[in-house]
Amino acid sequence: MSGLTLHLDVGRWRAHLAREVAATPGLVPVAKGNGYGFGLRRLAEESARLGVDTLAVGVAGEVAQVRDVFPGTVVILNPWDASNPRAVELAEDPKVLTTVSRLEDLAALADLPIQPRVLVEVLTSMRRHGISPQDLDRVALLTDRVHFEGWSIHLPLREEGRSEEVHELARAALAAVRGPLWISHLSAAEAVGLAADLGRPEGPVPLRLRSGTQLWLGDPGSRRTTATVMDVHHVSRGQRVGYRQRACPSDGYVVVVAGGTSQGVGMEAPTAATTLRQRAIALTTGGLGAAGRALSPYTVAGRKRWFLEPPHMQSSQLFLPASVPPPHRGEELPVELRLTTATVDRIVEV
Repeated sequence: MSGLTLHLDVGRWRAHLAREVAATPGLVPVAKGNGYGFGLRRLAEESARLGVDTLAVGVAGEVAQVRDVFPGTVVILNPWDASNPRAVELAEDPKVLTTVSRLEDLAALADLPIQPRVLVEVLTSMRRHGISPQDLDRVALLTDRVHFEGWSIHLPLREEGRSEEVHELARAALAAVRGPLWISHLSAAEAVGLAADLGRPEGPVPLRLRSGTQLWLGDPGSRRTTATVMDVHHVSRGQRVGYRQRACPSDGYVVVVAGGTSQGVGMEAPTAATTLRQRAIALTTGGLGAAGRALSPYTVAGRKRWFLEPPHMQSSQLFLPASVPPPHRGEELPVELRLTTATVDRIVEV
């Protein structure tokens, strides 16, 4: 079977998952989008295997993919939207925990005939979703009409100032209504310090730490990805090839491999270029792409090879110099994929 394949050392992967659960207070696995390359259903099954009581998904439409295989609570991370009929329906599901990020939406939820289970999100320095700390006292006026299950705090990835921010926001939230804190992007060590600080003098505050990338992809050695060689063609210098009929720079081979834009190849999420060196690399990469040359994530004979042209929908064409022995049709080539943006054709357990 040709395609993109994720080879997974299941024993090693599950050992890593178990260590993360043991080391992380109140861990809540996050399964959203493409399921970090594994698929939502598989992550829901693994979460059930781990014995956690709660699983987080991104949007209301993802609940149906996990709820029949995960026996516990399913949290929807994106803010509740009254204009989404599915979200309104799920707010009345006793198995679903709804995140609310606007006061008017909390009021609308409070008017539902069945009291919904609710997390209230606090606005952080990300400025994405949440109620401003200055307005949290207004939340207290509505919590007796919903099942208030805590505060959601989604922190930025940058470590500088993060500890101070979470302490400040947590204190403001608990001053309005005391309840569990559901936090993203906080290390276990930081969580221990936060719990100790907030526990005085009222007593312990339950912490729930959400984890996605670190949980599912935190051990790179547990997996590798390959792509099947679909065809190999000898070409001569100057011969025109590909959709765009570009001239070959020299004698060599066109290697057609599985994986294209529909699977996330060549469409990786942008990364932050915060240093001069990173910006220079970004400019260089952009220049190569504009000139029709871009380094592919596929490895042949120990080196990553150039794309012949931008990837196609479900396959890619590579150019290989004549000095390099070409791979055979059906051979599996290493390919470096960003699993948060890629979709593999199959997962093979090893």
